Amino acid sequence: MAVGEWADVTLRRVVVAEVSEPYFTGTAPVWPDEDYPERIGINVLEDERNVHGTALGADAMEALRFSATKQGVAVLQAGTAAVVQFTDTLPPVPDDEPGDGILDHTGAESAIAQVLVRREQAKLRKALLRGATERRCALCGRLLPVRLIRAAHIKRRSAASQSERRMLANVMAACLIGCDELFEHGYVYVTEDGSIAVNKSSSATPDLAAVAGSLEGRLVADFGTHRAPFYAWHRDNIAT
Repeated sequence: MAVGEWADVTLRRVVVAEVSEPYFTGTAPVWPDEDYPERIGINVLEDERNVHGTALGADAMEALRFSATKQGVAVLQAGTAAVVQFTDTLPPVPDDEPGDGILDHTGAESAIAQVLVRREQAKLRKALLRGATERRCALCGRLLPVRLIRAAHIKRRSAASQSERRMLANVMAACLIGCDELFEHGYVYVTEDGSIAVNKSSSATPDLAAVAGSLEGRLVADFGTHRAPFYAWHRDNIAT
């Protein structure tokens, strides 16, 4: 294809990765055909299917087109993400626990693919809200219009694995009139028995402490063994 003609195509699969380890040699078996001793460490950030060129941007798509004409040689271009692989199929994502919903979607975390992050959030919201126009906040229990409810990750998205980001067990309905931010910044957390506790060591103003204190002792909606590990992660890593 000519220059610019990739801007409007849809990519079957995009894997966004970062180099996690510089060049090294190794003999440990990784690939079935050959050893390929010259290696670099790669950390896969995101995995997305059916990505339209507009999501990545014209510059990134042109870099991909140029790389394809060079038989896959890496093409560096300022401000673009690295697309490392295109394949026909995605590997299945296993359920970690019966009843845990895992959305058939991944999004990208890099600035160039913010569109994909919004797509992930939209799918999480759709699965969580199930067409409702009102939803109770899992923390304060107030019934609110869904525009004031966020499908909030319990274990932070930046720390979660690809499958954890898409697990409904790692998502709760948190209101935008206070609870989402209180939880996100660790002013409140969820105990092992599913009740809300206040982080006494946090640097809160008297007014903020009063708001957080109003939630203390409440039972979190939809708490169970499937969500407990994610609340434990938040308790151990954020509310400390």
